[in-house]
Amino acid sequence: MQSRRNIAGALLALIAILSAGCDASENAVENRWYTAFQVERGRSVFQTHCAACHGAEAQGLTADWKQRTEEGSFPPPPLNGTAHAWHHPLSMLVRAVNDGGIPLGGTMPGFKGTLGDEDILAAIAYFQSYWPREIYLHWQKLGGADS
Repeated sequence: MQSRRNIAGALLALIAILSAGCDASENAVENRWYTAFQVERGRSVFQTHCAACHGAEAQGLTADWKQRTEEGSFPPPPLNGTAHAWHHPLSMLVRAVNDGGIPLGGTMPGFKGTLGDEDILAAIAYFQSYWPREIYLHWQKLGGADS
């Protein structure tokens, strides 16, 4: 009987130790709305669906993203905090990924139906992970994830 209690106690202790690392709050990125897991997931989503136009590290691929192309559209902007993405609340960033950039004068296709909500949020978490602290704090003051 005593050995069963010892085994049960040891199992409970092992479960507690193993699950301690699974707490979502431990994986939260400090002072950001997203988790480290979302950034890692977003890296894969971004590399597959976004990097060809926005750059592997969301740095953009065009020297002047504000200058219209010969076709009359705007090139894909950087998303790393050096362009205008931080001017928009999370809800608008999600909408832009879902609906694409064509309504805004760009050529980005919409990803509604291709990417699920979690993948879209993960991709946004990934590119926001490149935003300097000052840019992120300013984004929060503008409404950020609250809008």
